[in-house]
Amino acid sequence: MTALFEHSPWVEARADAAPSSGDRHADLMAVVHAATQGEQLALIRAHPELAGKAAVDGTLTEASAAEQASAGLDRLTQAEFDRFHALNAAYRARFDFPFIICVRLTDKAGILAAMERRLENGREAEIATAIAQIGEIVRLRLEQAA
Repeated sequence: MTALFEHSPWVEARADAAPSSGDRHADLMAVVHAATQGEQLALIRAHPELAGKAAVDGTLTEASAAEQASAGLDRLTQAEFDRFHALNAAYRARFDFPFIICVRLTDKAGILAAMERRLENGREAEIATAIAQIGEIVRLRLEQAA
């Protein structure tokens, strides 16, 4: 089965150890929201950059590779790749974690626009947004696995 959270099995393990509410997604996200900020940052940092090094060198998880391909990120022109690279670098320099967006709910243009817009956010807002986007990614992965 596809891992629901990128390189973060602790989320599922904690949810499995707690009483179930009957809503797997809610149980998983309750674990994320109850985690320390350090754990939340580790979860965010476990995600690959979009169209980044892991995509180029083939080390994306199977789920991430499929998700990035669904948004066309495996078929970028050189100019698009350069734009993603520049925005990824600016975002990481500003927030010290990768830009997270549920790529299955948007396209290349939408991702680039969101990257530019979210660079204006404060760090706490971006942490909250990244966690919310991870929640959407996990929701779609759960639906796909069902």
